Amino acid sequence: MKILLNFIILFVGLFYCQAQQTRKVKTEDLKSTYNIQDSVFVRTRDGATLSLMVVRNKGDETPKPVILQSTIYVRDTGRDIISLKKSVDHGYVGVIVYARGKRFSPDEIFPYENDANDTYDVIDWISKQKWCNGSVGMYGGSYNGFTQWAACKVLHPALKTIVPSVAARPGQGLPVENNIFVNPNYEWSFYVGNNKYLDTIAGNDRKRFRKMQDKWWETGVAYKKLDSIDGVPNKWFQRWVSHPSFDSYWQKMTPYKKDFAQINIPVLAFDGYYNDGQSSGLYYIRELQKYSPQTPAYLIIGPYGHFGTQSGGESVLYEYKVDPVALFDINTITYQWFDYILKNGTKPEILKDKINYEVMGANEWRSAPSIDTMNNGFLTLYLTHDKSGKFYSMNSGKPSKRSYLSQEVNFADRTQTNNDYYPEPIIRKEIDTTNGFNFISEPLQESMIINGSFLGEIKASINKLDMDIGVTLYEVMPNGEYFHLSYFIGRASYSTDITKRKLLKPNTIETIPFSNTHLVSKRLSKGSRLLIYLNVNKNPFSELNYGTGKTVSEETIQDAKEPLKVKWYNDSFVKIPILKN
Repeated sequence: MKILLNFIILFVGLFYCQAQQTRKVKTEDLKSTYNIQDSVFVRTRDGATLSLMVVRNKGDETPKPVILQSTIYVRDTGRDIISLKKSVDHGYVGVIVYARGKRFSPDEIFPYENDANDTYDVIDWISKQKWCNGSVGMYGGSYNGFTQWAACKVLHPALKTIVPSVAARPGQGLPVENNIFVNPNYEWSFYVGNNKYLDTIAGNDRKRFRKMQDKWWETGVAYKKLDSIDGVPNKWFQRWVSHPSFDSYWQKMTPYKKDFAQINIPVLAFDGYYNDGQSSGLYYIRELQKYSPQTPAYLIIGPYGHFGTQSGGESVLYEYKVDPVALFDINTITYQWFDYILKNGTKPEILKDKINYEVMGANEWRSAPSIDTMNNGFLTLYLTHDKSGKFYSMNSGKPSKRSYLSQEVNFADRTQTNNDYYPEPIIRKEIDTTNGFNFISEPLQESMIINGSFLGEIKASINKLDMDIGVTLYEVMPNGEYFHLSYFIGRASYSTDITKRKLLKPNTIETIPFSNTHLVSKRLSKGSRLLIYLNVNKNPFSELNYGTGKTVSEETIQDAKEPLKVKWYNDSFVKIPILKN
């Protein structure tokens, strides 16, 4: 009876909240020149109900192109209506659809899982309305960027263009990076999944989740038991962590491999060098250029973070003063693009070629026809065992004799961690030299631009079956400060195939290739040096791979009895993309 009473109270409270919001919207509607429909419903093919808002000009029955946003974030509806009015002011119909289970939708909330089919159904419904001229464009960032690519899984004929910013890619970006589960999406799942709107109390409770994280780290229980430590079941986390490989569960959410071949609509994407999920957003562009090179796909990218990209940049990012020319008006460019594609307007001036990027340190924009042609060469540098001051040498010549550096990692020791791969701050006076190895190059004889994503091969042998590695790239500037350029974290057993785990052979030299690093463009000064920090990933911000070969999320501190012993061989190398003037 108590449970039933609580349910009734909750239902009445939710209904009252919805009614109040609806009444407020309709009161404002009477005073405006907009036709605002805030309680529109669309039935999906599998029987779910989606909640939409539609905004048009009052009295204007002329069919128009429609600008669609597809989101899981049900914020203040007044804020959403402002964005819809902006579309109307630019001569479009504005529509926003909330993810299954959100706002007035009665269904369950499962982030990522239904957006591909649901967005298709919404576009189909829009295309049949008398106020639509048969053309739909989409825009938005982060989750809203993901939904646009999800809509391209099976392309609806009415979808004519997408404009994704910092687009998420479920399964490889968040909540997973190169097959390593990372923590931020754990609390995010409560934020978006706890109710029909947003659970800002849970979402802002950093103390709660930091306490959970620290307790997991200190006690060494299995990573999959995080919600047991928290004391609140997390059904979303449990679904995700049960898929450590990029399997069909993840593959069905967005275009995968040959799915990209049928994407023939123009694309304009925005991203940032310091966007945590950059590998997600650029994955789509890379695959589209690979499978459908004739598709006009454009990218604007610069020194921005996840949120800064969506607002047109930040003047100061992680304590780094951004070049003034890097700041741009993303809203103006977005609607210029829509006018260009949907109204036969003029292409945005910033789009000189397919890839448009700001060169840090040069205060200038450059362009290239593809990501692969951003550079005109590579610096290949070997990670040697020869000392160079407090570091080891990183040389262009391959060592004539194979040797190695030894490292021992005690996973039972919780006092020593590494998190230096994360670029905050971007410029630092010191870097960690207490664990792992740092390899430094000779001073550059001339200025050059690092342009693209670095890659490489690590040659190593271990006494276990697996390990997670981190590779961080710095510029050591002439003044001795370290400028964080890019990084990689990834699981060795997935280095050749993210869909299938291949365990390492103990005490055997293995080749561990890596390439999914963060793209960057920066002018390096004459006299600067490059530095690589190589280590085993061990910190409380992601799951911990003990190397037993068992499912990593099920390993515990009981699996840490034997330390990980690594031999890093001196024929390991990195290839750094450069653009010579």
